[in-house]
Amino acid sequence: MPFGTVTLNDGNEMPTIAFGTGSKWKGQDVTDYVSEAIEAGFSHIDTAQFYANEDSVGTAIRQSGLNRSDLFITTKWSGLASVRESIEASLSKLNLKQVDLYLIHNPAVVKDLEADWRSFEIAQADGLVKSIGVSNFSVELMQKLVKIAKVKPTVNQIMLHPYNYAQNKELLEYCAKHKVIVEAYSSLSPITSLPGGPVDKPVNAAAKRLGATPAQVIQAWVRAKGVVIVTTSSSQDRMKEYLAVADLLLASLTDEEIAAIDAAGAQGPPSMVRRDVRLAVLFCWSLVMLWQLVHMLR
Repeated sequence: MPFGTVTLNDGNEMPTIAFGTGSKWKGQDVTDYVSEAIEAGFSHIDTAQFYANEDSVGTAIRQSGLNRSDLFITTKWSGLASVRESIEASLSKLNLKQVDLYLIHNPAVVKDLEADWRSFEIAQADGLVKSIGVSNFSVELMQKLVKIAKVKPTVNQIMLHPYNYAQNKELLEYCAKHKVIVEAYSSLSPITSLPGGPVDKPVNAAAKRLGATPAQVIQAWVRAKGVVIVTTSSSQDRMKEYLAVADLLLASLTDEEIAAIDAAGAQGPPSMVRRDVRLAVLFCWSLVMLWQLVHMLR
């Protein structure tokens, strides 16, 4: 059973799992990985200006031989040039006339929220992008944006996993109230960077009951929260494992299992959780600022 889609607040449909090309692949040729992801069954590909690999994502799209309507492509404005220059450059590298979703990658790149968002709205009106949204926006920034936007953001892509769920509940509730879909990256942090914590016990118990892997249980937990998954892997077996979560959702986590994962996540070492979020964001955006400086000095 394939993953389904979710209807955005502008009426467009978005697949509920995406294959991401960021993090460890920044500046690398990801043609083979994206091709394998598409072959495995991913139809939503997530990239960004900052990742510096949009050209190879475009190559994989062309090599897939699929109709454009069969794929959903997300890219992001990372503040390395104006919004208009950036989306035109991204489209050129991707060899596309339009992307399905265009996001502000991080509020750190925004100089004037109203003016920058207006540029997003114009890009949408001009047909360069189908839907527009944001990433890493807090409740306060979402409130400010919703107040000044002529076109509401459709998506807010954030870091979300059981150990930071409690601190993001207000944001999730705000987005739900305003019909903004939340996408989650780094959801597997309890396995990849914070193993051995209290979340392990309820996740492993659910995995045993369902005959699933811990990664699949966490991704099923993400979907149970109404959140879209953004994941990645260089292994096609792992890609298939993640896509198989769609079948797992038929069996479903019980309310008790979801509550147990929530409660365990809330017990997680607060210092580690804050460090996990803070260091990831600071490291990523220190690189953005450095890259901008290099471009200015050229």
